[in-house]
Amino acid sequence: MASYNDRVEGVLLGTAAGDALGAPYEFAPPRGPELEVAMVGGGPWERGEWTDDTAMAIAIAGVAATGADLRDDSAQDAIVRRWLEWSRTAKDVGIQTGSVLRSASRGGNITAADARRASEALHRQTGRTAGNGSLMRTAPVALAYLDDEDALVEAARSISELTHYDDDAGDACMLWCCTIRHAVLTGELDARVGLTHIAAYRRELWVKRLADAESAAPASFPNNGWVVTAMQAAWSAIATTPIPADDPQAGVFRADHLRLALDAAVRAGYDTDTVAAIAGGLLGAAYGASAIPGEWRQVLHGWPGYTAHDLAALASAIERGGKPDLFDFSYAGSAVDTCAPHPYDDGVVLGGVGVLRDLPSDVDAVVSLCRIRDEDMRRDMPHVEVRLIDRVDRDENPHLDFVLLDAVRVIEQLRREGRTVLVHCVAAYSRTPTVGALYGARLRGVGVDDAVRDVTAVLPGAYPNPAFREALRRVGCLAVP
Repeated sequence: MASYNDRVEGVLLGTAAGDALGAPYEFAPPRGPELEVAMVGGGPWERGEWTDDTAMAIAIAGVAATGADLRDDSAQDAIVRRWLEWSRTAKDVGIQTGSVLRSASRGGNITAADARRASEALHRQTGRTAGNGSLMRTAPVALAYLDDEDALVEAARSISELTHYDDDAGDACMLWCCTIRHAVLTGELDARVGLTHIAAYRRELWVKRLADAESAAPASFPNNGWVVTAMQAAWSAIATTPIPADDPQAGVFRADHLRLALDAAVRAGYDTDTVAAIAGGLLGAAYGASAIPGEWRQVLHGWPGYTAHDLAALASAIERGGKPDLFDFSYAGSAVDTCAPHPYDDGVVLGGVGVLRDLPSDVDAVVSLCRIRDEDMRRDMPHVEVRLIDRVDRDENPHLDFVLLDAVRVIEQLRREGRTVLVHCVAAYSRTPTVGALYGARLRGVGVDDAVRDVTAVLPGAYPNPAFREALRRVGCLAVP
């Protein structure tokens, strides 16, 4: 189930990552290969801050996380109320969405029926309500109906209509939600799985649109404020970006497809945050949260004061259908207070989760290798969560080599910033010494077996599991760049 849970969490994280990556480049023409694409922030957006794309998705996700059926009037009433509340202080609201929300709330209140009437009236008046604003926020609808595709189809169209009444918008949201659902359930990328839900007279049109996307570069769809070309640009970025083969010795991994495809989405230009947010929701569904680079997760944040940790928790809550999380965060019976400086670098502290809960005064950054409670998440310093499952079966960690190297690169960056870093799991038994050994091997240029020996010598009872040891030997030969 770990890979499935990873993919569930990846949907919202991928949406936000694409959104924040693309935000600095919005409205610019296609970006050439000689120019950088990085999560740097710009304009009104801070580094790692998501925009209206993710904010509106979070409003939907918050309602879905209660277990509500998103097709119900009461659920949709709650969604539009949250959109209206958000819009009053938002840095940016889409033109069409803002028009509908203002028209629907003239009496001071708003209901889904009000929004739908305003959306339909705008469509009748202008014939132009097929912007990309409903597609950009649609990903959480897929998470709400992982067990019911027919209900998903209804919900995706209905929630799209709240602001975007055009059939193209409804079709696109439905198709993308079906594609995300399929990716979460199977790990596969297939944009055609929802075509049977398209009316027969329109189906061939969408078949051609998808085929066109697969045969052209993302920048070939420049009018990507339109929902159709936004979806085509997103699917083109995914479908035309080669999927790397795992080559640990070269530092290349299949999981890199997520990062590379989002880079391609941003380079399409114009509505860059939206195209990348659309692509990110699907890529996160296919590859999981573990494929999202730690340097991105570290800085992701946005309305309503959320971080990457909160997005992962919100996605999981949707999947549970409003039921409580029964995971035991107390880790009773584990040696959670284990703590020792890294034998090669006393600026890295190795320990258990108890050390996080009673943080040494000199620590000013944290890398967590296990699940932690909301109240254990540090908001006053860099805190990166790494999805690493301590099981012998490697299938529990679908991107094990990538994740280990990514975690170490995060530690290396934090140390370059002069920070003292706590690296912890539950009891510093397997995950912490594994990451600590890889960090040490890269720092000192020693073999991973020697690094494992020296790290486990300072952590009583530590013993990286066999799958972790094999992964260390695969990636341990990589030199620090």
